[in-house]
Amino acid sequence: MHEGKSFQSLADLASFSFQRSPVVVVEKFWSSEEQTFFRNQMIQASWKSLSDLPNVREDFPNSGNWAKAKIGPVEGERFLSRLRLPFIQEHIESFPNIIGRHVGFSYYSYSAGDCLLTHDDTDQGRVIEGRVALQRRIAVVTYFHEEWQPDWGGELIIYERRTDRSSNRLDLVPTHCIEPRPGSLVMFTVPRFHRVCRIDPTAGQHRRLSIAGWFMTEHA
Repeated sequence: MHEGKSFQSLADLASFSFQRSPVVVVEKFWSSEEQTFFRNQMIQASWKSLSDLPNVREDFPNSGNWAKAKIGPVEGERFLSRLRLPFIQEHIESFPNIIGRHVGFSYYSYSAGDCLLTHDDTDQGRVIEGRVALQRRIAVVTYFHEEWQPDWGGELIIYERRTDRSSNRLDLVPTHCIEPRPGSLVMFTVPRFHRVCRIDPTAGQHRRLSIAGWFMTEHA
């Protein structure tokens, strides 16, 4: 099922293009020191649970009570400095009539019982009156927990539509099942249906810790 390309070094990423493959998985993207840095920042962050986010809860019912926190400017800059990759810019600049380029990333914490139901990153979020709606172009998720076992769940499942679209019913086939390995990085083009599998009770007190969000464009 896993059709995404995995790379072991940034040097290998120089040849990657979203034009050839819509999903990329990079194992061991973050060093141990970087992972520790972001975990420490997460400890100090101000978290809000899904129950405290009514608009998000409306978009994702029956998804447990995962938590979300803002990334501070220092760690945000450090995070983005590692994502200045040519194939990201290449994809973003392939869209016509861009008047602005934006990013939006947050910390996420999933524990036993939490999940994220199937969506394609286009209908979520609400337009703020007076502001131009941003177009999500590249989704990013990357993992910072210290340990993760296969029985604990939390896999990222990515889908494609089946070729037969004669039915009005959404018919999806899974193309990727990606384990949330510590230090790994996943990116894929939007729109693309995906979900986060529910965290199993066997995870105990372990939390699936990640940074996730998008590279976005603004158009007149």
